[in-house]
Amino acid sequence: MVRIDGKTEVICIIGDPVEHSFSPAMHNAAFESIGLNCCYLPFRVESGKLPGAINGIRALNIRGANVTVPHKQAVIPLLDSIDEEAEFIRAVNTVKNDNGILKGYNTDGRGFMESLREAEIETRDRRILVLGAGGASRAVCYYLSQTASELFIHNRNRSRGLDLINDLKSLGGNVSLAEDLDVASQADILINATSLGLGPDDPLPIDPDLLSPGQTVCDLIYWETPLLVAARTRGCRTLNGLGMLLHQGVLAFRIWTGITPPVDLMRKVLREEVERKGRF
Repeated sequence: MVRIDGKTEVICIIGDPVEHSFSPAMHNAAFESIGLNCCYLPFRVESGKLPGAINGIRALNIRGANVTVPHKQAVIPLLDSIDEEAEFIRAVNTVKNDNGILKGYNTDGRGFMESLREAEIETRDRRILVLGAGGASRAVCYYLSQTASELFIHNRNRSRGLDLINDLKSLGGNVSLAEDLDVASQADILINATSLGLGPDDPLPIDPDLLSPGQTVCDLIYWETPLLVAARTRGCRTLNGLGMLLHQGVLAFRIWTGITPPVDLMRKVLREEVERKGRF
């Protein structure tokens, strides 16, 4: 158990809700394992109280923070600076406090790409379809657009999808809008970056009959969603978002501390948390 004393440094996660977060267990286990005198706490922060919470990070000398929904975009103007990646994604999930100067980062995209590398899923010269055009999609497409031979974006809000595509084209990628989901049959990799699958009664984000053996289907949601179950029955390789959660946390840990944490321990704790808390 993390020991608290007068020298303990605090790192936190702010969001609303935040009670479901797996991050405190993951990071506190890592702090304890390497003997780092830090603790990681969840703080539920309502939208109207976000400016006060950010001022509190400065005033209380909190070492760093994770930022989750609904604050990933709203936090940006409250910070002193953000890095290039967060600027493109238009969202921040990690904040570092350097003597009262707050800098924002987004580690989601790099975390996702590391989870693919770990699973030996190659994106270079692959045709990839991404469902959704929100913050999660922007994070992963920031990297996918630079490796895929073709990147298709499908979003229910067409104008938002086109907005993302125009931004991605500035990076030089071969990106186009998927007007319908029939393009799934052309894809080597399909990625669900929507929230469909978070709730027990959510519909599938795509008709499984559009999938075929040999394709890879990824879901950014942490557990085995109905989409992944349906994809496996059709002979697809599948990957959930637990690895992305792990590796974005590893990157955040390095930003805050300059230390590489015990990745295998963090992975073990995350799996235990999923089993303990369940899906919904």
